Amino acid sequence: MTVVVTGSSGLIGSALVRALREEGTPVVRLVRRRPEAADEAFWDPAGGVVDPGVLDGAEAVVHLAGAGIADRRWTDDYRRELVDSRVSGTRTIATAIAALERPPQVLLSGSAMGVYGDTGDREVDESADVTSPGGAGDRRPGQWLAGLVRAWEAETAPAERAGVRVVHLRTGHVLTAAGGFLGKMLPVFRAGLGAPLGSGRQYTSWISLDDWLGAIAHLRRRPEVSGPVNLTAPGPVTNAEFTKALGRALHRPTLPVPVPAFALRAALGGLADEGVLIGQRVLPRRLLDSGYRFRHPGVEEALAAIL
Repeated sequence: MTVVVTGSSGLIGSALVRALREEGTPVVRLVRRRPEAADEAFWDPAGGVVDPGVLDGAEAVVHLAGAGIADRRWTDDYRRELVDSRVSGTRTIATAIAALERPPQVLLSGSAMGVYGDTGDREVDESADVTSPGGAGDRRPGQWLAGLVRAWEAETAPAERAGVRVVHLRTGHVLTAAGGFLGKMLPVFRAGLGAPLGSGRQYTSWISLDDWLGAIAHLRRRPEVSGPVNLTAPGPVTNAEFTKALGRALHRPTLPVPVPAFALRAALGGLADEGVLIGQRVLPRRLLDSGYRFRHPGVEEALAAIL
């Protein structure tokens, strides 16, 4: 049966499409431009347009579309783009699915661990209360992104009301040398200039790309699992620990002096306080309880495998 993927041109989406093809699963990629390949279909997430025939009878829809969280400095305009690209796209997909006679068996909808805000050194799993105040106007560290994720997840409601199994993929930092969180660090660390960020004491929750793909395959085949699922490895580490582990994996020294918070804020805007300087110690309780076994549960082995 077919798997429909949005956001298939992104770092994670393109890896998912390759993995699905390798296992022999037919894939349809929803694209916002004129389709150029047989496996592409047009959709307009902002305009609420998607061909219901593409979704009808599919095994699963994996919805990953949205502007990249760390692609640009966070200005007010880019914050609006982050919200609009997630909320409108999810609404379009969920509304179309709810109207189908043969809806997909599951909607695996992109989400983020940012929903938990700043957890400090406190461990949290899917049972954590994420209903605290916060939203587009809340500029406290960690709260704006938490509000965005809550709004993003809420847009799957039409599909849920129609009886479709919905899983919110609360993803941590996905580690791959091809880009993203780790890929951006590699040139600096290879030059021997890697250093902790801010205090270095804030926790970083991560997952290898192999385990992210493994978790998606696992969740497609677990009809008893719905709702939020943390896609993070069971071994979150502090930023200082991650810095040392990456230096060791590359056989390069790291600097003892951290990058100051003010410099990160100048370079990244609001992203510094929302995703770099806050701590998020997020555990994958529901993945583990449902029987998933991580290939890379620890950061040392994950970096060794990746690099």
